[in-house]
Amino acid sequence: MKLKIKMRRMLLKHKLMIISSIIILGMIGLALFASFLAPNDPNFVDIAQKLQGPSSQFPLGTDHLGRCILSRLIFGTQTSLGTAILVMGLMMFISIPLGIFAGFIGGKVDYLFMRICDTLMAFPSFLLSLALVGILGPGLFNLILAMVLVQWVYYARVIRGMVLGVKEQNFIVAAKVCGTPKFIIIMKHILPAIISQVVVLVFMDIGGVILAISSLSFLGLGIQPPEAEWGMMINDSKPFFRNYPSLMLYPGIMIFIVVIAFNLFGEALKDALDIKRVGGGVE
Repeated sequence: MKLKIKMRRMLLKHKLMIISSIIILGMIGLALFASFLAPNDPNFVDIAQKLQGPSSQFPLGTDHLGRCILSRLIFGTQTSLGTAILVMGLMMFISIPLGIFAGFIGGKVDYLFMRICDTLMAFPSFLLSLALVGILGPGLFNLILAMVLVQWVYYARVIRGMVLGVKEQNFIVAAKVCGTPKFIIIMKHILPAIISQVVVLVFMDIGGVILAISSLSFLGLGIQPPEAEWGMMINDSKPFFRNYPSLMLYPGIMIFIVVIAFNLFGEALKDALDIKRVGGGVE
């Protein structure tokens, strides 16, 4: 009986992994081929066509400026997902080497690293990103810069913890005894040992990055008009929510689907790789 229940759970997680991966690949396809898939120019303003219902020309209708909602949703995939991947990539570019270095070297280097982490982690990451964007000014570049500067520390600390759990294992100790250079130990032993956990961490937290980007854009501090972005689309639709709720509903659904897909894929991947615990950092 227990075996049947376990098999059913594994099959369910397998199905969720397939479904979520299809959704993620579909969203990436939308982002890559937005110019070909969008039925209209997402930034073309036609006040005469404002707040129109669905039609052959505008499959999901138009917004308050007469712009095609479907086209803006498709290009919003390119902006929201592309920005999230870029932010996560930059954070990993900083966090992986610093986390490995601090965890492997230890001593005063690790102590200084942990004090920096404690200082930055004393503040909620989103509020700190919000304050930094407010100082730097709104815009895509400042949004990316603020998120990377604030949130890399969370991932670096998690990666340091992974390294601490690996570096005392017998094969690492044997490599040290044999006089293997530290760089070779890191590249050939440490990094391969933690890379699967890092990949799971990325997939589980990229949904949080998308939410943070959309939240900052919703507040007017992220991507600026006329570029299409889901959070900004929700903000633009606030005055029309009572009579035209679909203007907020469509981008909200897109955010929900993408975030859930990445979370489900990350959880399924964690189970598939038999990783007990992975901690992230977007708050």
